[in-house]
Amino acid sequence: MQQLDKVIYTARAHTTGGRDGASRTDDGRLEVKLSPPGSGGRGTNPEQLFAAGYSACFIGAIKAVGAKLQLPVPADVAVDAEVDIGPIPNAYGIAVRLKITLPGMEREQAEALVKAAHQVCPYSNATRGNIDVQLSVV
Repeated sequence: MQQLDKVIYTARAHTTGGRDGASRTDDGRLEVKLSPPGSGGRGTNPEQLFAAGYSACFIGAIKAVGAKLQLPVPADVAVDAEVDIGPIPNAYGIAVRLKITLPGMEREQAEALVKAAHQVCPYSNATRGNIDVQLSVV
């Protein structure tokens, strides 16, 4: 297990009711109702939140790596994230697909940037070796 060298930020959320509940951050910036996937409920679900968080974090990693390598990252960089949930032996698991759009960037350069970003993204580091994460430049 890797230890943090230094904590630079701590997110705090209070959740009640599980997948049929609600969650709120301590600063009040995020307040969501939760519903199980496919239930028709009015809330979001943890898989959607994970998809939003991972895709936003991955764009941050792309920008950080791009700056370090002095590669201009297109202003309209986008990541479409898909998070699956399903059974695994004796439990449930998730899988992720990230589809990265870097308009105007040469494919080889874009793929190298995405590969490098995958090495520094905190979500990628947290999931590496634990779940299937597929990356594609579209």
